[in-house]
Amino acid sequence: MVTGISTACLYPMETEKALEIMLGQGYRCFEVFLNSFGEMEKPFLRELKAMAAHYGARFVSVHPFTAVVESPLLFQTYPRRTEEGFRLYLKYMEAAAFLGAKYVVIHGAPRQSLWLEDEAYWERFGELYRRAASTGARPAQENVRTYKSLDPAFLKGMREYLGVDCAFVLDVKQCRITGQPVEAVSAAMGDRLCHVHLSDCRGEQPCLLPGAGDFDFPGFRRLLEGMGYQGAVVTEVYRGGFGGLEELETARLAVEKAFRR
Repeated sequence: MVTGISTACLYPMETEKALEIMLGQGYRCFEVFLNSFGEMEKPFLRELKAMAAHYGARFVSVHPFTAVVESPLLFQTYPRRTEEGFRLYLKYMEAAAFLGAKYVVIHGAPRQSLWLEDEAYWERFGELYRRAASTGARPAQENVRTYKSLDPAFLKGMREYLGVDCAFVLDVKQCRITGQPVEAVSAAMGDRLCHVHLSDCRGEQPCLLPGAGDFDFPGFRRLLEGMGYQGAVVTEVYRGGFGGLEELETARLAVEKAFRR
């Protein structure tokens, strides 16, 4: 498995500055958190791509800053807005593919009843997944608190309904926050699991840098290996969850020790 980090760990630092710091600390695999519409344009993406190439690094995924408005854009019943949402998210897919990344992380819709029912949601996601085929990147559903995707039964139903027309992101901190066992969520995602967001924990702190808590990393690695998982394992934590920037390098060493042979 390849290990890396998300530039989101340093938000609200500007994306290119976060990438530069992380490259300097030895990271070579990235999820990039695009934080403005301008950051989806080719001039900015070329800058990121050149920075990574200089270090022999690569991108594996993109996280959209518009995740908070995905629900009305993609998962309601107003057709014109849905089409606009599709165009926007296909642009994210194109940006990801330009960087060499395969996936764009999707949060989806909250659990409240005003959003699409489960089967309609799955069909909408599947349509976006199929449309994205021409871009070179695909949407990947993440398990997220207060959202439909927090429930393993929803994720399993989505996988069974869509078959190969879906992909999933497993976020271990979201499992802790929602009380859903990592084993249950990963099993629901099954062989459509394509990306992992990693973090550590201790007591009432569910989102620490790897190495700062007592999460069973060897056990988690065995779980992923048992599923045949061969994707990236990317550290994604909130900026308030750690102190100095030097802690990121310590976390990199901890993850590499846990996941690399």
